[in-house]
Amino acid sequence: MKRPASRNLTLYLALALLAGLGAGLAYSWLISPVTYTDANPALLRADFKDQYRTVIAAAYAATRDLPSARARLQLLGDADPIGELSAQAQRMLAAGEPFENVQPLAQLAADLQQGFASIQTAKPPLTEIIQTPSAEVPVIETLPLTETPLAEETPVESTLAFEQTPLIPQNPLITSTPRPTVTAKPVIGQPFTLVGQDTVCDTSLKQGLLQVILMDNRRKQVSGMEITLTWNQGEDHFFTGFKPELGNGYADFIMQAETIYSVRIVEGGSFVPNITAPTCTAPDGSSYLGGLLLTFQQS
Repeated sequence: MKRPASRNLTLYLALALLAGLGAGLAYSWLISPVTYTDANPALLRADFKDQYRTVIAAAYAATRDLPSARARLQLLGDADPIGELSAQAQRMLAAGEPFENVQPLAQLAADLQQGFASIQTAKPPLTEIIQTPSAEVPVIETLPLTETPLAEETPVESTLAFEQTPLIPQNPLITSTPRPTVTAKPVIGQPFTLVGQDTVCDTSLKQGLLQVILMDNRRKQVSGMEITLTWNQGEDHFFTGFKPELGNGYADFIMQAETIYSVRIVEGGSFVPNITAPTCTAPDGSSYLGGLLLTFQQS
């Protein structure tokens, strides 16, 4: 007769525990949920950290304030901020993001790697703004001010001369020494030439690794250059500068065995056909798929 009472007691305890658990969850989720105020960016979720880096890169692209960008990245608590920027840029590129959205991340990573801010190149609208006033100057100078006016129009002539006076000092401002930002990007319009094609037999590297390095005519590596790789089965596009730890002008691709590739530098117009992964011999006598190193330089 005591067993039913014991079972009822156990059932009541279980129901009480479940009711208490439900009440606690309802209170913490609905009545008084936890709210975070002024939380550390290091506590952000991974996708929110990506958004945070994107904002930092956009701010740096506008201000070129490298110390501020570095300080903001440190708030995320990443062990390797440069590597995280490069990895995010590659993820965005693989997801189909346009290169214009990815470039600020790659540029910030490259500048952090080299330790100083790169010169920001000017945009075409700036050139139009500078050139427009110079086109108006001859119009002002050729106004028919020397014509003999009527007697009653004499005040108009003095007023016209008075209004033109402030326009005269504008000529020195327009024809002043050009700012460095107007200088064109050195890689524009200069073709790249293949200056080195080396076989790489290194067991510490990935098999079939195609490494590409792009340099300008001063032998400085160039970032943000698009490279197209084509083969019978398809085509791929990749860019320099996404691995600044290996160089601003560095890019790589994994080649497959017995596949013939063609490499083209999109902006420079260089074209290298018949690229294949070489076969290398390991110290133990076994064969493995080696790599290639292609070096391009502007002429």
